[in-house]
Amino acid sequence: MNNGTIAVGPLLAVVLVLLAGAGAVVVWLGKIGTWHAVLTASARAAIQLTVVSLVITAVLRSGGLTVLFVAVMFGIAGLTSGRRLGRWTHARWAGTAIGAGVAPVLAMLVGSGLVPVTPVAIVPIAGILIGGAMTATTLAGRRALDELRARRGEYEAALALGLLPRDAALLICRPSAGSALVPALDQTRTVGLVTLPGAFVGVLLGGASPLQAGATQLVVLISLLVVEAVAVVVVVELVARERIPVVYSSS
Repeated sequence: MNNGTIAVGPLLAVVLVLLAGAGAVVVWLGKIGTWHAVLTASARAAIQLTVVSLVITAVLRSGGLTVLFVAVMFGIAGLTSGRRLGRWTHARWAGTAIGAGVAPVLAMLVGSGLVPVTPVAIVPIAGILIGGAMTATTLAGRRALDELRARRGEYEAALALGLLPRDAALLICRPSAGSALVPALDQTRTVGLVTLPGAFVGVLLGGASPLQAGATQLVVLISLLVVEAVAVVVVVELVARERIPVVYSSS
């Protein structure tokens, strides 16, 4: 490390390759998934971050490019979550859930002046919020679909009792949707005790005082809770209304 930052060079590449390989081996030996997914994800992350590192300087110098960059992040988040929910075509509904959480919170942060209207401030905050909303949307949506698929008999029984399809679906999948908020809740509860999240470290390394870094991280964590809660509520509603339909096995 040099002045608190990781040095870029051959050593970095070797360590990253060893870590990715170790992760793949653990997945393979533990039979907890496809080992090559670890290598693929690691390679994609390396390529994507390299590209972003090369273009971010230009992006941060232009308001127009900043807006475009945030829009691209949002679009990719919708596509990623939509694919995880079953199909690429679900991207618009996944994007609806993500946007419902991110848009009002980001607007409040910027409109209040808490987050300066500068690219160097908006890009990382928007990225954190979009990423959190994407994860919550995927987790809650998949859990809702799994619950409806596994408890199909209960759903049909609720319909037989006279419940509307939406109400019957919510009765089945809503109770488990809150599990999607567990990572954000745990991170917020243990911040400073177990982990020092990226926003805190980044602001601190940028020259701010520990108090300013702590305030920034607090804003990020509580904003994430709101963003993810809204995303979860919206995606569960979309599943209940069959905008994101359950695909049952042909058997």
